[in-house]
Amino acid sequence: MFPIPPPLRSEGFRSCRGGGARDRPSSPLECGRRDRPLLPGREGWAWGSHLLGQLSRVGLARPSCRSCGAKMSGEENPASKPTPVQDVQGDGRWMSLHHRFVADSKDKEPEVVFIGDSLVQLMHQCEIWRELFSPLHALNFGIGNDSTQNVLWRLENGELEHIRPKIVVVWVGTNNHGHTAEQVTGGIKAIVQLVNQRQPQARVVVLGLLPRGQHPNPLREKNRRVNELVRAALAGHPRAHFLDADPGFVHSDGTISHHDMYDYLHLSRLGYTPVCRALHSLLLRLLAQDQGQGVPLPEAAP
Repeated sequence: MFPIPPPLRSEGFRSCRGGGARDRPSSPLECGRRDRPLLPGREGWAWGSHLLGQLSRVGLARPSCRSCGAKMSGEENPASKPTPVQDVQGDGRWMSLHHRFVADSKDKEPEVVFIGDSLVQLMHQCEIWRELFSPLHALNFGIGNDSTQNVLWRLENGELEHIRPKIVVVWVGTNNHGHTAEQVTGGIKAIVQLVNQRQPQARVVVLGLLPRGQHPNPLREKNRRVNELVRAALAGHPRAHFLDADPGFVHSDGTISHHDMYDYLHLSRLGYTPVCRALHSLLLRLLAQDQGQGVPLPEAAP
C-alpha cells in the first residue's frame, strides 16, 4: 500500500499566463510547471504513476490548459483531427451528402470548389451564386453545422479525388464552439495543407469568419482572433490567400442587423451580396494570374 501523499499546494505551480499563485490558484491538471516534486524518490514516482493511471481512465491524463487553450505534450488538436459527424438524428443525411459530393466530383470538371459549413451550403440557393459562380463551373460542397475536423474528414475521404480545380474556397470554423481560437486556426491550417497535398495545382482561398450574434459576445471575439491568426499564418504563402469576408456587418452601436443576417448567424440574400462580390473579384484575379494575364491581386485589408 502506498502512503497517502500530503495535500497538493497550489502555490507550487505557475499558471501558463506567466505569473505565480498570486495570479490565481493553479491546478495540477492545468499546464505549467511544478517547482518541486510531490513526493521524493520511489514512493513519489509510484504515487504519480497510480494517479495518472486513474486519471487516464476518465480521460484526464492529458488535459489542456483551461485558461489559454494551450496543449500539453502529446495531446492532439481536436479541430485538426479528421472526424465524421455523429449521426445523432439517425437519418444519415450528412453521409448521404458526402457521398453525393464524391459522385459529383466524378462527373464534373469544376474550376472552383467551395467547401465548408452552412454559409457555403446556403450560398448555392441564392441568385448571386448563379450570377457569379455558376459561370466558373463551381461545385458547392457545403454542409450545415460542419466544423474544421468534419471538413478534413470529407476531404480525406473522396471529395478531392476525381477533380482538378484551379481554386478551392474554404469557409469553416464558426461552428467549432468547443475549441479555442488557436485550435480552430490549427484546423484551418490543416485543411489548407491537405488541399495543397492533394491538389498542388490549386490555389486555396480561406474566407474569414464573420461576426455573429445581434450584440457583442465572446464568439465574435473568438472569430476575430481566428481571423488574425489565420491571416498571419497564410501571409506569404504562395498558394493560399486569406480574404476578410466581412464588409462591415457590425454597426457603430455594436449590433448586427437582421437584414444582413436573418438569424444573426446566417446571411440573408442582402448579406451574401457584398461577400460574394468581393470573393468573385478575387477569384477572377487569381484565375487570370494563372492564365498568365498578370492581373495584380488586391492588397489584404489591415
